[in-house]
Amino acid sequence: MTGTGYAAVVLLVLLLLGAGFLLGRRTARPVRTSDVGTPVEHATFETLHTASLAAPPLRAGLTEESARKSARGLRSLLGTDALCLTDRDRVLVWDGAGEHHGRHVMDQVRDLLASGRDTAFASDCDDLDCPLRWAVAVPLTVDHRVLGTLIAYAPRESAVLARAAGEVARWVCVQLELAELDRSRTQLIEAEIRALRAQISPHFIFNSLAAIASFVRTDPEQARELLLEFADFTRYSFRSHGDFTTLADELHSIDQYLALVRARFGERLAVTLQVAPEVLPVALPFLCLQPLVENAVKHGLEGAVTSSRITISALDAGSEAEVVIEDDGTGMDPERLRHILRGEGGKSTGIGLLNVDERLRQVYGDDYGLVIETGIGVGMKITVRLPKYRAGVHGS
Repeated sequence: MTGTGYAAVVLLVLLLLGAGFLLGRRTARPVRTSDVGTPVEHATFETLHTASLAAPPLRAGLTEESARKSARGLRSLLGTDALCLTDRDRVLVWDGAGEHHGRHVMDQVRDLLASGRDTAFASDCDDLDCPLRWAVAVPLTVDHRVLGTLIAYAPRESAVLARAAGEVARWVCVQLELAELDRSRTQLIEAEIRALRAQISPHFIFNSLAAIASFVRTDPEQARELLLEFADFTRYSFRSHGDFTTLADELHSIDQYLALVRARFGERLAVTLQVAPEVLPVALPFLCLQPLVENAVKHGLEGAVTSSRITISALDAGSEAEVVIEDDGTGMDPERLRHILRGEGGKSTGIGLLNVDERLRQVYGDDYGLVIETGIGVGMKITVRLPKYRAGVHGS
């Protein structure tokens, strides 16, 4: 069963358990005229609402803060007197009566943490007024690793509570698995940005500094300006905050990069830049366009005897901004390009194109991958469409 199917099954079981529990409570009191819908519909709504409140904190992983924020909702789902969440080393939160039981919890779940199997036990409490006489503990498992436990307490042994605790624990595990996926995605994006930074060739850095040095005696002012461009370019490329930037900042960095390239190649490289002011605030993934321009420079000047032209346009297209990067260089065999975009081009071949294409699809969906037109000897045209607004995408 897929992760999505598993989550659906767990949610269905939760709904049935919640519906039965709340329906029992509902039938024990008069129906109010303010109640909306049938008892089952009302119970279903309350269960979904409670689960929705408990889910977001758990998407941060199993921590003391996430446990504290979700415990009351989880206890409400179970309808139990007390609930405890632990990691492998300590109690993260206790919600409900009998908090003094928390002192012995880790000893009582030691075998569970080692075996990963549910366990039930008597509380062995000496306080005659304490209502907690029995407990069921269920492991919280992600990728076959026991991260902690969920423990539900009750006045007496209950097979229904044992089953309900198991289902709620499995629902918690689904949220923790999603948290792991979120962390993996963040790590992947960070790794992709590191790969793009690594692609800023040491040869480019050496050649840029060499070009700057060549102007020191002949044109000191030009050397000074190029050195400032180089400093700003590297500062932007290696910044440590934010997954997103603005089109204005990305184009400014590209302009600095091209100034350094032109200092080396002079009249061999001609660049035309056309930008509509209204698209400058549009947010996009950091270092998303720069690798495409580097690719255009490489293919535009690779083996070229005469001058090469690169055209960069960023235009308003209604609800989107459309960026087009075009060169008249050597181009590429379309079949080879397809291999690169499938990740079959080798460790160092086309990493920029593949990386940018994957990141655009991750952020905006498959409809927003790179559109590339090319052929051997006819240059390359790359089109990038960027929604002007997308939830969660903000320039920094």
